[in-house]
Amino acid sequence: MAVVPPQQDPVVEALQSYTTCDVSDALCKLKFRNGGFLSGLTMWSPRRQDGDTKIVGPAYTVQYAPLDDPRPKHPTHYIDSVPEGAVVFVSCPPNTPNAVYGGLMSTRAKASKAVGSVIDGRFRDLQEQRDLSFPVFARDVGTAPPAELLKVVAVNVPVKLQTTEQDMTIHPGDYLIGDINGVVVLPRDLAKAALPLMAKQVAADSAMAEAIAGGMSFTEASKKFRS
Repeated sequence: MAVVPPQQDPVVEALQSYTTCDVSDALCKLKFRNGGFLSGLTMWSPRRQDGDTKIVGPAYTVQYAPLDDPRPKHPTHYIDSVPEGAVVFVSCPPNTPNAVYGGLMSTRAKASKAVGSVIDGRFRDLQEQRDLSFPVFARDVGTAPPAELLKVVAVNVPVKLQTTEQDMTIHPGDYLIGDINGVVVLPRDLAKAALPLMAKQVAADSAMAEAIAGGMSFTEASKKFRS
């Protein structure tokens, strides 16, 4: 599936106005499981769960597998094919102790004008990531590289979130949104329906906040502005 360049994608531009919570609220209304939330992925760079860093872009997926997986190793390095404006999503087997992403990867991704990386596993070179001011969301940090355990077997294929908490799939080109609240996946085919719901919800919540600050009860404000 061809991904529209981000500078031509009105969805990416529109999503800049919303938080991950706003996106989840809309997806919940559309009955998309867990509001698109991808559990266990938090911000590590440029700062640890702090600041106004936000990433929005289509997913460029990378799939790691154990060395004994029958699929051949991907013939080229995935980082050299990252599209401008993409969010790199790296998937690896659960409970992998080694890191699957490092500082040189972010250096190349940044040069390619990717907007950030989401690592469904461990990454390394934390200070280097922060020195680059490159957004990285991940499960945890590590020190050892992946080569003794894993290989990249596919790029731009659907990948499963590596957790027992959820059954979530990230497809290439799905929108990934990350901020201090976490990471959300917005399926590409739901974006058109979700955006108007976000606008409506944010307007209602803003009115509620003003009313509550002025003394109105939450119940009354909710009935007035959300019903």
